[in-house]
Amino acid sequence: MWAFMTRKTRKPMTVGFIALGCPKNLVDSERMLAQIAQAGLLIAAEPERADIVIINTCGFIAPAKEESLAAIRQAVKAKRKGGVRKVIVAGCLPQRVGVELLDEVEGIDAILGLEQRDAIVQIIEDTLGAATPSAYLGPAPCTVAEDRTRLRIGPAHWAYLRISEGCNHRCSFCTIPAIRGPYRSKPVPQILDEARELVSSGTVELNLIGQDTTAYGRDLEMRNGLVSLLAQMEQIPDLTWIRILYAYPTGITDALIETIARSRKIVHYLDIPIQHAGDAILKAMRRPDTNLRLRKLVESLRAAIPDIVLRTTLIVGFPAETQKEFDELVEFVKWARFDALGVFTFYPEPGTPAAQFPNQVPDEVKQARLEELMLTQQEIAFARNKRRIGSRLLCLIDSVESRDVARGRFYGQAPDIDSVCIVKGRSPARRNWPTLAPGQFVQVKVTGTQDYDLLVEQI
Repeated sequence: MWAFMTRKTRKPMTVGFIALGCPKNLVDSERMLAQIAQAGLLIAAEPERADIVIINTCGFIAPAKEESLAAIRQAVKAKRKGGVRKVIVAGCLPQRVGVELLDEVEGIDAILGLEQRDAIVQIIEDTLGAATPSAYLGPAPCTVAEDRTRLRIGPAHWAYLRISEGCNHRCSFCTIPAIRGPYRSKPVPQILDEARELVSSGTVELNLIGQDTTAYGRDLEMRNGLVSLLAQMEQIPDLTWIRILYAYPTGITDALIETIARSRKIVHYLDIPIQHAGDAILKAMRRPDTNLRLRKLVESLRAAIPDIVLRTTLIVGFPAETQKEFDELVEFVKWARFDALGVFTFYPEPGTPAAQFPNQVPDEVKQARLEELMLTQQEIAFARNKRRIGSRLLCLIDSVESRDVARGRFYGQAPDIDSVCIVKGRSPARRNWPTLAPGQFVQVKVTGTQDYDLLVEQI
């Protein structure tokens, strides 16, 4: 404890923590924050005013790397002004770049990779006493993380629950296997313990995450591992919603579809990153899907679960993507009519096979294709929203803006990534209705739309 006291005032040192990247990274951040708090350090509201700044970075694609570097440079700038003593960089970027990161941004005091997450307190102590920068790095992780005891950054009523780490797929554009290692499923008892811990702290919605949630249990020689896990999670009292994110298309089995269809807790929502719909591009991406298989999957899901909400992610401008192949993708999107869709332009990430492929698509063509595809999806999403006007939904309140206005989500809206419901409540002064509060479920009626969001009234 004395190691974390300031010399002059003998007050606990403060840590400014900046969490960047995907939900998996957020869970890592919450784990480190819990250890930091348990060690007696105080978490600062303003990182630039803290004694120590820690940036948990993302290094997946070029924009994420640039965002991470900008945050690091800002912390180093605060250090040079005399407010910050040490800058520590954690996560995917050090894991990917290695010691070269110390040369890229002068002023970093320590870097640590993914396997060193649970040593964060010792690394802070060592860094405080070191005169030169240190690197705590190793190969890509091969262990399974324990995600219990998290200091939650976001709302208490919903949480991400990581069921696996790493990835065994070898998509030609992706850096994840090199960064996070091979696929490792968490044992079922460990996941259930973490789920119960979150629910006991007030969580009513658990969002399952992993690089490929549908592959859960294969490395443990489980048959229908995700189905089995879901059946046990459904038995947890006070858990209302279970949401499946990062579902690899070829891993969505008839058994999984049937499980979702008959469940009262698994929401009728699937996040299925398909990346493309052109056979030649899918093959070049080293994806096992085909246009026909993807069409059959969408048809199967909608036949078994008519009210299912489908989200996907696509990449445009992959090497050798012709106008014809892009048009094929647009046509597929028009046919599939996804409820939500995200689009990225292809980035030639160093170390990936696709970065060396011939016939790289010019940046201006990539951007034009992204804009065209997003406009196509906008028409679909707006039309879907208009068809919901007049319908009744169960809405989970996320935040309250005023006495009778809040933001929430129905089952078809995942936190952080999707649109929201703008909720007009009932004034307690008029009808003795309870004041809207985060974590509360309310029945609402859709009265209109506001771009991608739904306007709803409490009923």
